[in-house]
Amino acid sequence: MSDLFAVAATGARTPLGVQAVVLHGDALACAEALLAQIAQIAAQAPFRQLTTPGGRRIGVEMTNCGDYGWYSDRRGYRYVSVDPVTDRPWPAMPALFLTLAEQAAQAAGFPGYRPQACLINRYRPGVGMALHQDRDEEDRLAPIVSVSLGVPAVFLWGGDTRSSRPLQVPLVHGDVVVWGGVDRMRFHGVRPLAPAWHPETGDCRYNLTFRKLR
Repeated sequence: MSDLFAVAATGARTPLGVQAVVLHGDALACAEALLAQIAQIAAQAPFRQLTTPGGRRIGVEMTNCGDYGWYSDRRGYRYVSVDPVTDRPWPAMPALFLTLAEQAAQAAGFPGYRPQACLINRYRPGVGMALHQDRDEEDRLAPIVSVSLGVPAVFLWGGDTRSSRPLQVPLVHGDVVVWGGVDRMRFHGVRPLAPAWHPETGDCRYNLTFRKLR
């Protein structure tokens, strides 16, 4: 791992590409409030493990808020406006979520960003996410804004093909990654979570990923 990432301080910026950046500690000041909002959302739309179209169970636990939520089952990957489990609309996106996403996008060079969906992922020890592209949005230039909360993780930042060797980017509580434009379709993932403990989340990591669909 690069020493550049290891010594990054709150408020620092680490470029990952032409239009991709880590905003270190950008969500730290509001992290406690974000976690409280996550708990409220999960009370309405509980975390669950989805399955891939091929029938494989996804290790990451997920829920959503906003106008749409991302969902996966044997019918495919897609965005839906109603939670298929509860048959109710997804919880509204909290104002704090919107403000954080808009300000992070602005800081990364994407003014006027307004997400329509927020995917909330919960990682437990040993759980990661394989390299993939986010391809289910019609708008493939608007940025993804990704917020890390809880125990540390290693973000895998790849290239334009799955075979490209990814950069390993350590992320800690409060870090925000933004990528869009020419970097929007880069492959990315998360290494399996190492056992750790955080006073606000226990042994878990929460990840908010904001999306603009169209």
